[in-house]
Amino acid sequence: MTVRKALALVIGAGMCSGVLGTGCAPQQPDASSGPAQASGSPASPPASPRPAPPRAFLRPLPGLGPVMRARVPAESRQALMVTGPTEDSSRAQAVLYEQYPARGWRAVAGPWPAHNGLRGWSDEHVAGDLHTPIGVFGLSDAGGRLPDPGTLLPYDQDPEFHVTGTGHLGEPLEGSFDYVIAIDYNRVTGITPLDNTRPQGEEKGGGVWLHVDHGGPTNACVSLSEEHMRALLTSLDPGKKPVVVMGPKEALAQ
Repeated sequence: MTVRKALALVIGAGMCSGVLGTGCAPQQPDASSGPAQASGSPASPPASPRPAPPRAFLRPLPGLGPVMRARVPAESRQALMVTGPTEDSSRAQAVLYEQYPARGWRAVAGPWPAHNGLRGWSDEHVAGDLHTPIGVFGLSDAGGRLPDPGTLLPYDQDPEFHVTGTGHLGEPLEGSFDYVIAIDYNRVTGITPLDNTRPQGEEKGGGVWLHVDHGGPTNACVSLSEEHMRALLTSLDPGKKPVVVMGPKEALAQ
């Protein structure tokens, strides 16, 4: 072999690219790089599907048990909750709630101090018993001696909304009917609160109103301060079918 041929063979061996079929041994993969992936295999396993978000929690009216909750009309989206601490208490607390889609009931005004009947509450109210009836009742008509403060409810301004004398604690009653909202207990709706029609009979009582507080217990009504009565009147919307839910705490929880 000539020197030139020997040199060519050495150079050819040193330039081997390791490609199969050239007569050179293939190069081994670097152990530190890990096993080679097969062509077309995914780079990583597919991600696990995310869990579905929890359903929105619709908050109910607080303090109501299943019996009383079932009495709230499905179409009502405003509710004034008037809650007494005990069955014989003449003091209570009022909170206005509204119902929002996908959220449920939320407090929008209050809590406001209130008075109710001198002898507390009753689910069998009769005329003259000095108890406030327990239950869920519509709020559909308003009025008063003073001009309409801007309510969306039908409002009857009339000088007949006038009262004199003293209350059960000797407090003056003057101005108690400056603003009133009829509670739809034993009355005809859609007319002035002054109407005396009693569909269930006179023995069941009537004329149960929300009105301006005079600083003491009522005969059967619920009373709020003049400021809070104005706030309530300007908040209630007949399109939201407002109701009052009222009674002692224990009765409302049934």
